[in-house]
Amino acid sequence: MSPLDDRHPSTVSDWDDARRRARLRETRLGHGWQTLRRTRLALLRVALVLLAGLVVFAQYWVYDVAPERDRLARTEPAVLPIATPAHERDWDTVVVDMVGLGGLNASNTAAALPALSEMGVVWAIKYDNQGIDTKVIADLIIRAAQMSGLENIVLVGHSMGGVIALEVARHIHLDSDLRLVGVILDCTPVDLNAVRPESRGAGEDMVRWMGWLPGARESRTLRLAVETYARRDRFVDRGTNGLPGVRLEPLRDVIEEVLREKVFSRDAASNGLIETQFLAIVAGGAINDLRALSRPVAGKPRPAIVYIRPRDPDNDRVVDVEYSHQVLIERAGGVDGSLLVVMPRNTGHANPMQRPEAYNQIIDQQILPFIQRYQEQVRATISAAAPR
Repeated sequence: MSPLDDRHPSTVSDWDDARRRARLRETRLGHGWQTLRRTRLALLRVALVLLAGLVVFAQYWVYDVAPERDRLARTEPAVLPIATPAHERDWDTVVVDMVGLGGLNASNTAAALPALSEMGVVWAIKYDNQGIDTKVIADLIIRAAQMSGLENIVLVGHSMGGVIALEVARHIHLDSDLRLVGVILDCTPVDLNAVRPESRGAGEDMVRWMGWLPGARESRTLRLAVETYARRDRFVDRGTNGLPGVRLEPLRDVIEEVLREKVFSRDAASNGLIETQFLAIVAGGAINDLRALSRPVAGKPRPAIVYIRPRDPDNDRVVDVEYSHQVLIERAGGVDGSLLVVMPRNTGHANPMQRPEAYNQIIDQQILPFIQRYQEQVRATISAAAPR
């Protein structure tokens, strides 16, 4: 005989919802609490949510932020050789190229401009992925030039790279024995007012996120999200009802591209470097740098200033090139100025790699003759100062 035989089987008539609710209340967490029961329950729930958030944040920090921070701590700026001079007489001059916002290494850009070798040896700057210190970059260029027996320097800066080039130029012009022949600026914003509102807003949002969210300067997860969102026009469509729709195939392609070129690539600029690059524009020191470069120093003549901008200003959707153009005229132009403005057709915002033919043509036909005049002036100064 089964021990369950003496138990009365449950039937539908035995169901009692009130008894079920009472039993649930008796077994509920905090049932026996008499004092501040609701407050204590609320605090317990908040503590559980915070604990879960802490666990997620720990995983984010250990597996996302910390490895990238360790890698960036081992990066440093570098001068990379690109080309030898086209003419034997130019072995005394080096042309140093610097990329703009979002760029880390100027090697590919400098390699796309073989016309630069008409002025001298060509080098490219690779930034420190932790940030930018223009004094460190200037000292690096000075040491490398002195070790190579180079006396004259031409700096080239594309977009924000021109802001960095101007500050480096000031260090070289004021604090070294080397002669600065010229600074070539490609669609450079001379201050924050020269950045178009939409690009300025995106940069300011980035800086706010960097300051608010821990680990944002190193997080690859955040980089993936931001870079994917910036390419949303490639996978988001407006439906007939006005609501956005996502195309999965283009979305997958965008994610693969971002992972390959921005997240896992060792040649991609880090979040922290991009923030530093934008803050260099915000600081607005280019005006003071131009003022320092506008006069001779210690027997060294003032350098040439060249500004490259598209003939149609609307072709540059990042920088208000007309604004920068006007500021440069005021600071470096005029009858006795040292400014040359070059306005090629069919170019956009600092895009020599997309328009190498146009850039090499204007360097060869317009910039080179202008720079060479200053180059000969510098050589004459060196010859006059040489002991007899």
